Amino acid sequence: MGMERFFVVTNDGKDKDGQVTGKIKELLERKGKRCILCQKDEQKNILAESIPEEMDCAVVIGGDGSLIEVARLLKQRIPLLGINMGTLGYLAEVEVERLEEAFDQILEENYMTEDRMMLEGDFEDGTKDVALNDIVLSRKGALRIIHFNLYVNGALLNSYEADGIILSTPTGSTAYNLSAGGPIVEPTAELIVVTPICSHALNTSSIVLSAEDELRIEIGEGRHGRSEEVCISFDGTNTRELETGQTVLIRRSGMSTTLMKLSEISFLEILGRKMKGN
Repeated sequence: MGMERFFVVTNDGKDKDGQVTGKIKELLERKGKRCILCQKDEQKNILAESIPEEMDCAVVIGGDGSLIEVARLLKQRIPLLGINMGTLGYLAEVEVERLEEAFDQILEENYMTEDRMMLEGDFEDGTKDVALNDIVLSRKGALRIIHFNLYVNGALLNSYEADGIILSTPTGSTAYNLSAGGPIVEPTAELIVVTPICSHALNTSSIVLSAEDELRIEIGEGRHGRSEEVCISFDGTNTRELETGQTVLIRRSGMSTTLMKLSEISFLEILGRKMKGN
């Protein structure tokens, strides 16, 4: 069964005049395929209810950020294809000049897929959210150190005094985790990286845990027993607040992201180029 139904999501800031979107729609329809364009609200947020029930592939026009946004909203296991209109990215791999041959390749079923693990955060009120890159807890408001207690599989592993803490997937290891001094991880690996942000102790390097571990982060008391407020965000969005005594449970999500791979260019090759500043 080949690919018949394509869902196309456009970052309007990147494809300002809709030229790339139009070209992809025209390419697919010329080949007898269905092309559904994503609908957004006035704030340019994707209308989740407009995501079709059935589709074979989601095409994201923009950059890595746009792809991550779609990955979080998709509730079905379908391959994602990123059309890169930003700088060199890790996820959006098809360059605009190669559109025609890329879709030829897809329709000939000449592609590979790559599964990327995601993280889930469960809150005490029963709500939850997911992230492909990272879940970040950071201080809210005044420049104060936050006290975090990290429990792994029920046992206290470490207490941190820091500006925040990053829980990253391998995919997210090259994002905020990297700028906070965390390790670069091969993106198809399965593990969870814990990296403190601006830790106020000397011995707080990143900790790499198994993807099967369950992490619970508890917000500790501030100085002099003060109640602290912390923000928690999922892939840089959907921020909510936690306060002293509250916890969030973080574990591998049952959802994962499937990326469509067309080129031979590897993660390590892109990493090498970025390291050389190209």
